[in-house]
Amino acid sequence: MSEADGLRQRRLLRPQVVTDDGQAPEAKDGSSFSGRVFRVTFLMLAVSLTVPLLGAMLLLESPIDPQPLSFKEPPLLLGVLQPNTKLQQAERLFENQLIGPESIANIGDVMFTGTADGRIVKLENGEIDTIARLGSGPCKTRDDEPACGRPLGIRAGPNGTLFVADAYKGLFEVNPWNREVKLLISSETPIEGRKMSFVNDLTITQDGRKIYFTDSSSKWQRRDYLLLVMEGTDDGRLLEYDTETKEVKVLLDQLRFPNGVQLSPTEDFVLVAETTMARIRRFYLSGLMKGGADLFVENLPGFPDNIRPSSSGGYWVGMATIRSNPGFSMLDFLSERPYIKRMIFKIPRMSPVCGHFPHHTAPARALASTLGLLPPPGHVRHLPFPSRVLMLLPSCPQVNTLLNLPGLCQPVPGPAWALIPYSMPLPPPQCGLSLTLLGLTCGLSHCGSSLCTHLPCWTLQAAP
Repeated sequence: MSEADGLRQRRLLRPQVVTDDGQAPEAKDGSSFSGRVFRVTFLMLAVSLTVPLLGAMLLLESPIDPQPLSFKEPPLLLGVLQPNTKLQQAERLFENQLIGPESIANIGDVMFTGTADGRIVKLENGEIDTIARLGSGPCKTRDDEPACGRPLGIRAGPNGTLFVADAYKGLFEVNPWNREVKLLISSETPIEGRKMSFVNDLTITQDGRKIYFTDSSSKWQRRDYLLLVMEGTDDGRLLEYDTETKEVKVLLDQLRFPNGVQLSPTEDFVLVAETTMARIRRFYLSGLMKGGADLFVENLPGFPDNIRPSSSGGYWVGMATIRSNPGFSMLDFLSERPYIKRMIFKIPRMSPVCGHFPHHTAPARALASTLGLLPPPGHVRHLPFPSRVLMLLPSCPQVNTLLNLPGLCQPVPGPAWALIPYSMPLPPPQCGLSLTLLGLTCGLSHCGSSLCTHLPCWTLQAAP
């Protein structure tokens, strides 16, 4: 071996210099370990969120079975239909003193109405006096209505008494002077094989002999009126009650949410508002058309509620909802899309599966921990995202929580989008709310339901 060869073998290896260029392919491919962990965890989270939701939406039954309904294009709100603010100038009587007054009747200068807590009250000289209760308490929520009663239609009879249609109880005659209450016909009494589930409004002849009233549905009760509207059930009826013979007849059947009812001044026909169809039907009581029916008016600019006579010879019709044109009418849009209605009303039935939502799963906890979103309770963390958009969702469908972000938006029932400025703390934790950011669901508080468990409670802030 020559001296030159020996020197080459003994020469130390030169240190290799690692530059940024050598890592470029790995960074370009995004194949770093932390990147792969994030993508896999995020994918697992997305799958664990999507699969249960889709499965529940497909497997759960909808409480309604809507049929497609066809509407004409709503009339333009122009001319005499031009929106105005005249009702804002009306005098407000007994403001914040009555709970849900529905209908009003006058005997002389004394006014009477029914309230949402099942009472018939007298309104005189600025005073409110309870003259009758049609049911029993307590009357705090809508679920209490069947026991409390819900007086809707109320009319003054020829003998100085009141005739009342209670949504749950039936027809009553109330003497406001001696406060005697008499049940004329109970809702539990079958009429041609079907009981009355939703007694709504009534009108009475001048001699007090006959009462014409509506039963909005044989299936749905008043507390389920939204389901009745969305399903478009055609099981409503117009009925006649004879106060002398005590007999009840069905005059019109297969009505969709029959509501307000009104006799003509000469009592030759009776009008009935068919709320779901935005029209008013007419049933003839005398004359050549006796026993027949036709459309009195159709394609109304709103969905009609009560009907009352006007001093000009026409009729006042209260509209529960306006069909905007120009504009957008949600009920018109959904009427021809029953599949959307079915999906909407499956959501409240997802309560039993809310405990399996991804914010209870290991992938969600792992991702939350990776992103630094699991500080000890009471500590504050900044969100490591530049986005200002947060999405708030109710984690328990049975909890109807309102979210109010001061200065940003009005209280709205979730789900709702809310723009959160940088360094803006979220409001105090509320039961049943979760915060969703880029697909990550984190519990904000403890829910009262045993079906829902949440991650520890903390405060979140948007990062600057």
